[in-house]
This record gives sequence, structure tokens and C-alpha cells, in this order.
Amino acid sequence: MYDFRRFFIDGAWVQPSGRREIDVINPATEQPVGRILLGTGEDVDAAVKAARRAFESFSETSRPERIALLERIVAVYERRMEDVATAISDEMGAPMNFALRAQADSGLEHLRTTLAVLKEFEFEEMIGSTQIRREPVGVCGLITPWNWPMNQIACKVAPALAAGCTMILKPSEIAPLSAHVFAEVMEEAGVPKGVFNLVDGDGPTVGEAISRHPDIDMVSFTGSTRAGVLVAKAAAESVKRVSQELGGKSANIILEDADLHTAVKRGVLSMMSNTGQSCNAPSRMLVPEKLYDQAVQIAKEIAAKPVVGDPKSDGVTMGPVANKAQFEKIQHLIETGIAEGATLVAGGPRRPEGIAKGYFVRPTVFANVNNSMTIAREEIFGPVLTMIPYKDEEEAIRIANDTVYGLSGYVYSGNLDRARRVARRLRTGMVHLNGASTDANAPFGGYKQSGNGREWGREGLKEFLEVKAVMGYEPNG
Repeated sequence: MYDFRRFFIDGAWVQPSGRREIDVINPATEQPVGRILLGTGEDVDAAVKAARRAFESFSETSRPERIALLERIVAVYERRMEDVATAISDEMGAPMNFALRAQADSGLEHLRTTLAVLKEFEFEEMIGSTQIRREPVGVCGLITPWNWPMNQIACKVAPALAAGCTMILKPSEIAPLSAHVFAEVMEEAGVPKGVFNLVDGDGPTVGEAISRHPDIDMVSFTGSTRAGVLVAKAAAESVKRVSQELGGKSANIILEDADLHTAVKRGVLSMMSNTGQSCNAPSRMLVPEKLYDQAVQIAKEIAAKPVVGDPKSDGVTMGPVANKAQFEKIQHLIETGIAEGATLVAGGPRRPEGIAKGYFVRPTVFANVNNSMTIAREEIFGPVLTMIPYKDEEEAIRIANDTVYGLSGYVYSGNLDRARRVARRLRTGMVHLNGASTDANAPFGGYKQSGNGREWGREGLKEFLEVKAVMGYEPNG
């Protein structure tokens, strides 16, 4: 049983001002696995004051000093990888192998990538006689989700540190355990007092206080589009910078010249990865009409392959969804798909056979879906794939772009030039060609209601920097 009823503020573990305790629920057992205290505006004030004090000196540290700090963090994090992975499995249900090799490892990858970027990044340049300086934006509020907890913590904290910013982290109250392990890493690595602070809490209290706080210069938020709108509204009063990575309903266009079996197989397995709880998941599979029946049959066969069960058991490849509310939402949307006339070809409502407890969802595939159906419009955030037929390439592109979201896209084709041409026409922040994986050096983020700003790599560092022009820095001719 994890006991994380303290916050990390100004370099020390302190007693929160409030006394409202909540259980952290293991979604595989529906039983408490830890306890935290929910913070208040008073806790946020204390963390902001510590971060503001620390900013005066930390913002002036040299590149070598920040490189050395990140190197220490990487070293400690590597030693604590098993602890991070176990916490992630306990708090959000990821199978242990996936928790270690994907979830915890993604945090390490972002730390290492940011370290490499910092070593080469040009913070100053000359344009004629004007010096362009990139300086730390200030005190940052970092609000992270429960689906990829360490990925999102590391891809915000690392560039904030590299830029010379100080910060207050609010992890999801649903999955806060790994964040506390991460805070222990920061403490052991010798992060200066006040540079990194952790305050637990819910969105309406601590999230709102961070977004609205006049002494926070930037909010970096990852979560639902609905919550992102609330963050932006609260932040608007102090005209602070807001960077958001929000929802998605990404299309996976399989062109008629693709290797159909490979494309469908990869699309289904990618959709089921992390129990479908990825904002960039390829949740709408678009298939040519003449290949549609064949593709549906392949998808049905592949959807039977994930092994659903106890995340701690060997051989399990798919755990539960992270919480009860999400489980109930997914069940409702599956029922909605059936009611609206989609054909259920795999999975369906209720838990998988033989499982009586835990927030487990059947790997589900719907066929005969059109893009106006609820399951094609709403982000389900579970292992539910919708398969949509299309007549020609033009219609496929139109369907793909017919969404309020614009996070990611996928294109499969036997002709790489054709895949590239289709990718150019997708209104998304990212496109994966022929199963290409994500790249920690590439910018991650979306168009439209999928958010604004970018994370990861060089572009992720830029989000935490202000641009200053010093005119007349060099005398004219």
C-alpha cells in the first residue's frame, strides 16, 4: 500500500494544508492500492512562491549546469525504472512488461532526448545587428493525465528544466503514484530547492488554482478537450501562455495498393495497445469498399489475439482501463454503436468472459460504420476500433479530415510517394506512414481541438522559452 500523503515543495516533503484523503484504486482489482491527500489553493500558493524564488537563480544557470542536472536525473531514473513501472501498473493497469518497456521507458527516452537537444540548442543568434535571445518563460504549471503518466511528466519536466524554468507538477489524482516516485528521483538527483514541486489534487481545485494563478507564467496541460477549454479560460485572466495536448480521433487510411493483412493487423494491434488509452490511437480505420469485407475479417481475427487479464500475470498483453468512470463511458459508447446500427464483429459490451472484477473491456471492432455515427465522432479512449469504407482516395481524405480533432493520422500504401501525397492533405499535427512509430525527436501535438503548441524534442524545448530581440546589440556597419 503506497502512502503518498505528502507534497514535494521547496525541496522537502511537506504536510499538505488540506485533510481530504482519497484512495488510489488499482483498476484490475477495484481495490485501494495507495492513498494521497488532495491539495488546495493554499498548497498551490506555497509551491508557486517556492518556484518563484528559485527562478531567480535557476534561470541564470549555465548550459553545462543544466546538462549536469539532467544527466544526474537520467542516472537516478534508470536505477528506479522498476519502481516506476510497478507504480504505473498498480495505478492504471498496464501489464508489467508494457509498463516497463513502454510506459516507464518513454520517460527515460524523453529525458535522454531533451538532454541531447540541450547540448546542441542555440539560445542566441544574430539577425543583422539584433541579437535574438531565447530565455526561460518562467514558473510553469504542469498538469498531466493518467493514461501515459510518465511519458507526459517527463516530456514536460525535462524541457522545462533544460530551458531554465521552475515548475509545479499536478499529476492526475487517478494515477499519482508514479509521479511521487519521479519526485523521489528529482530529490535524489539534487534538483535545487523550489525548481521542481509536486502538488496532488483534482482539476476543479488544484488544476483551476494553477491555471488561474497570476504568478504562474505558463500552463502545459495534457488531457481531454473539455478540460483543456476550462484551463484556457482560467489562464486567460492573466494572459499566461497555454500549451495543450488534447483529444484525438485519428484516421488510419489503408489505400488499395497497401499490403492489406499487414496494414489491418498493425492498425488493430495499435488501437488495442495501452488498452486503447492513447490520444493518438488510430481509432478510425478507412478501407476501400472493394477490400472492406476482407479487411473486416482480418480485423476480427486479430482482435482475438490480445490476452486480457491481470497485469501482473505472465503473458497478459492487455490490462483494464484506468478507472470506473472510463469503463462506464466505454460501455455506454459500445452500446451506442450497436443502437446506431454498426455491426459488432469482435468484442462488445461487458467484461471479457471469465473476468468478474476489474475495469476490463473486450477488444472491440465495429464494421459498417459511417462517419456521422457517435462512435466515429467521439473519442472513446478504449480498445474500440471503427471500420469505415470509402469509394476513392478523395473520399478517404475527406472522411479523415471530417472531425473536430487533428492530432494524428496514419497512411498505408505500397507507393511511398502516394502515401506522402495523402499525408500532406491530412489536417493533423502528425502522420505515420506504413506503420512508422513515434519519434521522440519529432514534435508531438495537433491541429484544431487536439490542442496547440508542441511537445518532444527541439520543438518541445521551444515551448518553454520566450523570445527577446536586443536591437543595436552590434553597432551598424
